[in-house]
Amino acid sequence: MTRLEDVRDGNLDPGLSTLELEEPMSGGPWSLELRGPASRRVVRLASGQSLTIGTAPSCQIVLEDPTVSGRHVSVTALATGIVVEDLGSKNGVFVGGARISRATLRGGQGCFVIGRTTIIVRPALEPHAAAPAPLVPGLVGSSEPMRRLVEEIRRVAVLDAPVLLQGESGTGKDVIARAIHQLSGRRGRYVPLNAGALGESLADSELFGHCRGAFTGAIQARAGAFEQADRGTLFLDEIADLAPSIQVKLLRAVEDGEIRQLGGVAPIRVRTRIVAATWAPLEQRIDKGSFRADLYHRLSTFVIRVPPLRQRKTDIPELVRVLLASKREELGERHLSRAALERLGNYSFPGNVRELFSIVYRSAALAPGAEVGVMDIEASLPVVQDVQVTSTRFDARHLLAAHGGNVSAAARSARVARSTFRAWLKRQDGGAAASAP
Repeated sequence: MTRLEDVRDGNLDPGLSTLELEEPMSGGPWSLELRGPASRRVVRLASGQSLTIGTAPSCQIVLEDPTVSGRHVSVTALATGIVVEDLGSKNGVFVGGARISRATLRGGQGCFVIGRTTIIVRPALEPHAAAPAPLVPGLVGSSEPMRRLVEEIRRVAVLDAPVLLQGESGTGKDVIARAIHQLSGRRGRYVPLNAGALGESLADSELFGHCRGAFTGAIQARAGAFEQADRGTLFLDEIADLAPSIQVKLLRAVEDGEIRQLGGVAPIRVRTRIVAATWAPLEQRIDKGSFRADLYHRLSTFVIRVPPLRQRKTDIPELVRVLLASKREELGERHLSRAALERLGNYSFPGNVRELFSIVYRSAALAPGAEVGVMDIEASLPVVQDVQVTSTRFDARHLLAAHGGNVSAAARSARVARSTFRAWLKRQDGGAAASAP
């Protein structure tokens, strides 16, 4: 039995033709969200219903994707799960990076790719159910981890309590902090501050402000970050690196809702909402004595854990589209080939969304044409590859599987001669000759 996490992470034998993805089955109905190069729409699928997808007018769902066959794939809702079946298409149907002839999504949810169109299957809301929550500003993706994240953000945004964002570097904690402020309805400013970069000598002034003449060079009074964000949101990034002496003063400001400017006498009342962020496990910092437990408990009234990109790889196609759309004026029209998207799906992204954007931007800028191919992506990946890539910098076997075992098509996608591509296959197979056509 193929594990669902293996499919999501792309850890599949390329030779598989049938997959069974096992999760608890929904009773239906289901929604099919189709995201293509020129359109995005949602179609409802009822229990027992079968839909044919392709570019032919006879299909129930007609796409405007030139890389999709006339009758490309059928999707059927059965008691055992959602059955996805290739109808003899030219470019194939892919689940988790593997080309399949038939797949059963036993949980009634999943994702598959045909041509340049991604189709996301998930249980649909009943007509009497509440409408789905609007998207969070700046966040891209509809994977299950992202849906849970959106729900958490929307629940805590309207509250006044502090929020602690925990997540790896590059996951977009700053984007989430800004979104929390935008959804909060607070009338004050959003003020971001890198707490880890605050030197002890200037931290008082940066956080709480100073009066005129408080120190040499203070020729005029200046409001600190707390006062600037009054009635708004103060985002303290890299909170784990805040100096111990400043932690004490920050704790008092959060507890009392009052600050005292450097050189000032009277306290200033502020209604500033704190959103803090860290990549470091603060519990370990507390055990080592470098972070105050009382400050941690004040800042972590609500804790939101931001998922890394490797846990939501089905969001990669949409993230790529958003990036390329934002760079269209600079780079012109660009899109990634299916093989390029598959390659991204098999990379571990230690730098998360920030690294994805860097790789895609670099690849699109250096690509010779409108289509960004797998070799453009390979050239932009780090020299030290993740463990999923085998004996060469380039995973020829994976690309061959993406093209249904056709060496000529795979070689064309890689922009190399057939002989070169066969040599790659030999190296990865330990010297055995490739038998594909």
